[in-house]
Amino acid sequence: MLSEQIARQHQASVGKILDVSVVVPVYNEVESLPHLIEAIANALSATGLSYEIICVDDGSKDGSDQLLKQQAQIRTDLKAVLLRRNYGQTAAMAAGFNYGRGKAIVTLDGDLQNDPADIPLLLAKLEEGYDLVSGWRQKRQDAALTRLLPSKIANWLIGRITSVKLHDYGCSLKAYRSELVADMNLYGELHRFLPALAFIEGARIAELPVRHHARRYGQSKYGLWRTFRVLMDLFTISFMKTFLTRPMHVFGLFGLLSMISGTLLGLYLTFLKLGLGQSIGNRPLLILAVLLLVTGVQLFSFGLLAELLMRTYHESQGRPIYRVREVIGQNVN
Repeated sequence: MLSEQIARQHQASVGKILDVSVVVPVYNEVESLPHLIEAIANALSATGLSYEIICVDDGSKDGSDQLLKQQAQIRTDLKAVLLRRNYGQTAAMAAGFNYGRGKAIVTLDGDLQNDPADIPLLLAKLEEGYDLVSGWRQKRQDAALTRLLPSKIANWLIGRITSVKLHDYGCSLKAYRSELVADMNLYGELHRFLPALAFIEGARIAELPVRHHARRYGQSKYGLWRTFRVLMDLFTISFMKTFLTRPMHVFGLFGLLSMISGTLLGLYLTFLKLGLGQSIGNRPLLILAVLLLVTGVQLFSFGLLAELLMRTYHESQGRPIYRVREVIGQNVN
């Protein structure tokens, strides 16, 4: 447990802007949580920074929510955010970001594979002028075929598509400036692509080697279905990176090319009919010309609609992708 001096420090910081908020998405990690919370507290209390630990329970079934409620009632540095059901890691992280009061936000997994002792290193790197510092698990303690090889392929693919080349996109241990995460809306599995989203916002990004431990308790939550969802979100990120604020550039371009092709074919067929007196009613080119013209008009219309949607997206208030059942903690804001 924290010393009385550290406890008084946290009590005095209630309702104020803190130095650090540590966000931990939790799903069925009841055995790991006591060790993790204590390790985070030990790592940050030594720095002298004011901090809070925000554990977001994502609909756990193993008693993690009850443990967090008990701990939040006796610890002044812990806030438990309990979601109504299992929404996924992205939604849990979004909830933690929204409840955080720190000038810096640190995220890590709840399974003890990330080492909380590395948090001060990431915060120090953040102070060098970066907006996001991502952990790099140089010596991963995971199975080679089922986790390491797919991860290497995914990191290469994500780096090529997003132009943000990191060694380890999947490492949850990251540090952010709070104003950066405030500008990012998360959906699907987009928590994995936070560096790419940050790059779209113009963030300065660094990567730092961190420690990685083998899982001690529970079971891994990763499976093949998540790989499919990640691929779909990767295409979304690619589109957002290039055309988020100018969708007409992609729809309009293809629409224009389609209409030009249809017009040229139409002029050619008109020449055959009027100039050479040939029959064109049974020619496949006539159907193709009409199809290209109609498709071009449709794509142009999609582009205009997408422009209007993007303006609505940027100008309206976003609806959260999660629902909170209860928030417990001495420093609930």
